[in-house]
Amino acid sequence: MTDADRNPSERPPAPPGRGAGASKHGRPFVWQLLAFAVLLPVASLSIFRAVPAEWPTPVVQLLSFTPWMVIPAIAAMALALLSRRVLAMAAAAVLLAAQLFWLWPPDAGRADAGGSSADTAGSSVPLTAMNINSRFGQADAAEIVRLVRENGVGLLTVQEHTQALEDRLEAEGLGRLLPHRISSPTDDGAGSATYSKYEMQAVGLVPDTPFQIRTVRLQLQDAGHGATLEVTNVHALPPVDVRVGQWRSDLAALGRLLGRAGPSGPGNRLLIGDFNATYDHAEFRSVLDGGPGGRKMVDVGTASGGRLMPTWPMEPTWPMEGIPLPGIVIDHLVTTPHIRNSGYAVHRIPGTDHAAVMATLSVPAAG
Repeated sequence: MTDADRNPSERPPAPPGRGAGASKHGRPFVWQLLAFAVLLPVASLSIFRAVPAEWPTPVVQLLSFTPWMVIPAIAAMALALLSRRVLAMAAAAVLLAAQLFWLWPPDAGRADAGGSSADTAGSSVPLTAMNINSRFGQADAAEIVRLVRENGVGLLTVQEHTQALEDRLEAEGLGRLLPHRISSPTDDGAGSATYSKYEMQAVGLVPDTPFQIRTVRLQLQDAGHGATLEVTNVHALPPVDVRVGQWRSDLAALGRLLGRAGPSGPGNRLLIGDFNATYDHAEFRSVLDGGPGGRKMVDVGTASGGRLMPTWPMEPTWPMEGIPLPGIVIDHLVTTPHIRNSGYAVHRIPGTDHAAVMATLSVPAAG
């Protein structure tokens, strides 16, 4: 019997790399490996988001889902903290900060705090505006009219408007609530309609767009005050297949429309509808940056913190039938900065894959 056998405490230590010590040292490496695995798609999409290039169609489509990257970024941060590795924690922190920056962008357009010089106390006209892409006229007309009635909607814009939907809306009593209408129904998705509580007149169509993008001029009245509002009913082509070039052209045309100030100045403008673009597309941000007089337009949903309030898809749609997708925000209300807003909301309507978007605007009165 050796001395070591007589005194177990004096036995030589176990070789390194075995037992609990190996497990203790191996776990941080595993956490770090998992952190980088989760960060890889976040980093890839972040590069595309940070560089405002004309990306190919697959990248354009992936950029729509940028807001949801905050979830894997948070998971990667947790894994990096478990690893206690400086490199992993630094990389995760940078990418998480980028996602939060884009989710609540500090450069998002905001309505003027006090309105324009004409928008003093009692000199603005309220208007609740609502938009719906009806999915080839299949949207539930009764639900649309119910939302208009119960929310006091004074302006309704519709894309993919059909004669059948127009007839159903009339049967449900929309004409009694919004008696003024400018519509051009079709059966191929290009149709549009604008319904209003107030008198309006057609101004014109944006040229060279496959879908109708029509501007009307509303004469608002409330409590003895009047205001003029130019409303553009937007439906940009979706960025799919080879049509991404036309999508860019449609959005660029909207930017040019905004850049043309009227003879009396920028005026009150509202772009409302299905832009088929999110705030994470540089092409959409360019529309916002090109407002009248060089001022930034206000995307009401983004300014209201609605980046995770999806407007599409509300139900399975081609070509993603059967494939669950996180929702994205492609339907917008965009205003000139002196129009204040409140009560931004998203409502699901049966029969269509788009949600209705709604907000109450305070339009500066004339004079």
